[in-house]
Amino acid sequence: MQPDKENKKRSEQTPSPKMVPLIWPVLILLGMFIFPLVSKWISNPVTEITWTEFEGNILNKGAVEKLTVINQDYVEIYLKPAFKTDTAFAKVFKPLIGNEPNPGPHYMMTIGTIESFERKLDAAEEKRFGKEIIPITYMKRTNGFWGLAGWIIPFIILFILWQYVYRKNAGGSSAFNFGKSTATLLDKENKSTITFDEVAGLDEAELEVKEIVDFLKNPQHFTKLGAKIPKGVILVGPPGTGKTLLAKAVAGEAQVPFFSISGSEFVEMFVGVGASRVRDLFKNAKEKAPCIVFIDEIDAIGRSRSRNAFFTGANDERESTLNQLLTEMDGFGTNTGVIVLAATNRADMLDPALLRPGRFDRHIYLELPNLKERAAIFKVHIRSLVLDDTIDLQFLAAQTPGFSGADIANICNEAALIAARRKKEQVGKPDFMDAIDRIVAGLERKSKIISSDEKKMIAYHEAGHALASWLLPMVDPLVKVSIIPRGKSLGAAWYLPEEKNLRTKTAFNEHLCATLGGRAAEEVIFGEVSSGALDDLEKVTKEAYMMIAWYGFNEKVGNVSFYDSSGQRDAAFQKPYSEETGKLIDEEVRKLVDNAYQQTKSLLLQNKQYLIKVAELLLQKEVIFKEDLENILGRRVVGNEASPQAATAV
Repeated sequence: MQPDKENKKRSEQTPSPKMVPLIWPVLILLGMFIFPLVSKWISNPVTEITWTEFEGNILNKGAVEKLTVINQDYVEIYLKPAFKTDTAFAKVFKPLIGNEPNPGPHYMMTIGTIESFERKLDAAEEKRFGKEIIPITYMKRTNGFWGLAGWIIPFIILFILWQYVYRKNAGGSSAFNFGKSTATLLDKENKSTITFDEVAGLDEAELEVKEIVDFLKNPQHFTKLGAKIPKGVILVGPPGTGKTLLAKAVAGEAQVPFFSISGSEFVEMFVGVGASRVRDLFKNAKEKAPCIVFIDEIDAIGRSRSRNAFFTGANDERESTLNQLLTEMDGFGTNTGVIVLAATNRADMLDPALLRPGRFDRHIYLELPNLKERAAIFKVHIRSLVLDDTIDLQFLAAQTPGFSGADIANICNEAALIAARRKKEQVGKPDFMDAIDRIVAGLERKSKIISSDEKKMIAYHEAGHALASWLLPMVDPLVKVSIIPRGKSLGAAWYLPEEKNLRTKTAFNEHLCATLGGRAAEEVIFGEVSSGALDDLEKVTKEAYMMIAWYGFNEKVGNVSFYDSSGQRDAAFQKPYSEETGKLIDEEVRKLVDNAYQQTKSLLLQNKQYLIKVAELLLQKEVIFKEDLENILGRRVVGNEASPQAATAV
């Protein structure tokens, strides 16, 4: 018998604890209110009368035996037994039980106040002067039943509420199930609809996880050779590269139970809940074995225990959750048939004990897709779009270097929205290009008010970028330049980065020069600079520090690198170099940036006439393309070739 069938049969045979039906406490509570009223009405139906009736029909006849004032609210009237034969009082003397006549009270009369009642009674007795005086008794009467009910009813209400909360949250997260796992179970009846056909650009990673699925489907094919299935597989990569998508595909392809949970779901404000949920998760997984457990964003609980615990606020609860996870994955007890699949984009933060073989045997690194992989991702995401004949997947892939799979999905959706906004029947190439611009630089803001002087300065700033990058052969190819405000920027120059794994020192220097081209153009034309180069200066500063402190591109600092690839060191509290070295790095960074700026300014001065032409064309058209620059500057310099119209100073 299969494990799933055994578990199902066991669950059917094991009686579940029966809860008291919720209707019974409600009926009991209503009965406690209704029963005293009904019983009193049945047992002694006293007739209520007015003062006029009392005085004229009872008091004047001398039929009153005694009066009892109850709680100063009403009067109980008792008649003399001698009047039981009177036909006028036969009804009230009618026996309640047996043959004995009703002993009373026979009538009831509501009074306003004691004073008014006594005054009326005295006046009535004066009329009957010489007759007998009617005895009056004053009593305070309490209902013992309601006193007891005042203690019992709150407990009944609490019991009803407890029943309601238990039933509403049975099997889920509630006040009574803090330690239960909140993982979502996907099986044959309730499985993911995503398959490997919808995963593109992850061929190597897909092959790795497919092997896990194949092992679970046909384990004897591997075990006959002595192979052991990996206990854990961790997916590491930048955001948007498809880690969670790959896990969903595994869930869709696997013919075994698949538990899915986020790392943050283990963490609660109550002590011990995280470790309890880990135990419950693996307990359920072992009962369903063979199965897969997927933990998304595992860095929420797997953070290194020794990484500045005092400053990061790490506590015993998070550590106990991690310790329990370590024990479940590879502890003293066996854990056969449960494969843990995890994903994170912060692998440098994870504890080394979690990453070691035996827990996560395989580490799959997902990188940003290359040109071929981007084309495959575009092919997947355009399936649901209505396209025209102008779409070229290779062209779109070439226009999106450095984009992740999530970015490409966003571009496809944005292109469809743009086409719908334009009332088009099909999505075309211009829609995709506008979508790329929208994702990269933000929405166009043509309504933004810019003065003519500001617009002129923006035009020369962007023309400086364009001219410097065109004349420097190692800079990425220019696509277009715009002075239309987008997002937070007032203008932008679009480049098409070449997909290179290595960059030389010369390429870094020329990139610094091109980035400073905007500020240098402002000084060359206007004799002063503006605040528009804030983003450029930020990029230049970061890149200069990378060149000197990371890549060893400085002779004085030497061939050393202070980059920490493991991520175990926190630069906010500890620097890997001395104060003297820090001062030297700062000095060399300033020299590097100053030299790049002077070279750029010299380059623009030598080609000032072209700078003016490009800026004037920008002011005229607002957006210019590569072809417009070729008409002004000629063919772009490549390698050691000389430009036919422009000379470089670098």
